Amino acid sequence: MPGKTPGAYDIPQEMREFADKSVEQARKAFDGFVGAAQRTVSAMDASAGSVKPGDVGRKAIAFAETNVAASFDYAQRLVQARDMAEVMDIQTRFLQDQMKAMEQQARELGHALAPKAPAKD
Repeated sequence: MPGKTPGAYDIPQEMREFADKSVEQARKAFDGFVGAAQRTVSAMDASAGSVKPGDVGRKAIAFAETNVAASFDYAQRLVQARDMAEVMDIQTRFLQDQMKAMEQQARELGHALAPKAPAKD
């Protein structure tokens, strides 16, 4: 095909718009799920008394929300990619960013779950 960049591919605009709408609908559905999960953790906190499982639960929900939001952003960037080189660049950056985020999240959860030293009198 004359004038085509090697690795370039054509995706009809209608298909891009459909994919973009699908990602947005999935994002809205997930936002509703996260809201329900946060309300559940709050209800658990209210009824737990001195035990506070909600702190770790809230942190886990926040991490899940962050990770899924990053995945939605990744999907939207992929839909807009112009060629395979851009797809590979988007994929590489996403994986690097997610590995850093997972490392930080694991560290934070480890600190949150570690037994607290008793207060000295």
